[in-house]
Amino acid sequence: MASLRVGWIGTGVMGAHMARHLMKNGYGAMSVFNRTAAKADMLVSEGAQFLQPREVAQNSDIVFLMLGFPHDVESMVLDGENGILSQMKPGSILVDHTTSSPGLATRIAEQCRNAGIGSVDAPVSGGDIGAKNGKLVAMVGGDSEAVSRARPLLDCYSAEVQHMGPAGAGQHTKAANQIFIASTMIATCEGLLYGHKAGLDLEQMISLLSKGAAGSFCMEKLGPRMLRRDFDPGFYVEHFLKDLGICLEESKKMNLALPGLALAEQFYRAFAAQGGSRQGTQGLIQVLETFNNTKISTYPKTI
Repeated sequence: MASLRVGWIGTGVMGAHMARHLMKNGYGAMSVFNRTAAKADMLVSEGAQFLQPREVAQNSDIVFLMLGFPHDVESMVLDGENGILSQMKPGSILVDHTTSSPGLATRIAEQCRNAGIGSVDAPVSGGDIGAKNGKLVAMVGGDSEAVSRARPLLDCYSAEVQHMGPAGAGQHTKAANQIFIASTMIATCEGLLYGHKAGLDLEQMISLLSKGAAGSFCMEKLGPRMLRRDFDPGFYVEHFLKDLGICLEESKKMNLALPGLALAEQFYRAFAAQGGSRQGTQGLIQVLETFNNTKISTYPKTI
């Protein structure tokens, strides 16, 4: 498998680290593309070749995508003039790590099938930390053969890979993931504000409670960032809003009422309106601070 020619399109906050793990695991014959070319410099300096998307497709046995929005994926893959699908070889595989819509994943899979190309929708969870550490969780949709062929590469940067079902199943699983996270993030912000008002040592509180039933990625990994006022993106707010929009749209199709999801989406929309679109999702604490006219801080221990 290490002799495979690998292409990677989208070397942003997470994609660059994921591609780098492949290179470190022997998949060194890699071609890459990113709209902002400088974001691929790390990979190019380590041996990757920077090519345009159609050239990446022509020169790869397996092409990975890690883009921002569904319309980016649709244009990159299916555009009649510039899409990469028309340039991929029969027998090659397309793996889309973008969090996108289940319907688009199904449509891409159908067109790939007609062209003799394998298609895998494989959104991931774990943010920039998981990408750097090779500990992402990959939720995968697609036919068994394509998933089996892609699996050794997914394992290079994932702590867990699960085949969830046919095309679109990976995207549905990621939607559920984002629904879980959305309300948990609000709860994390509210818990920190409560602890602040009660005069607790917030670092100690996080350390303790993350070991119990209240523990979560939001508390353990993002809570300390909130305390440091570190709002740099591990995952952009504008992308999370995109994800929550997909969740709401799919819920509507299922005739599901999910008020917690709708509330979380409104909080994040408020944050975006306040200029937070390009911050990390942990920046939501600022909206709750504004509501309460306070700002969390750490307190010295008094015992």
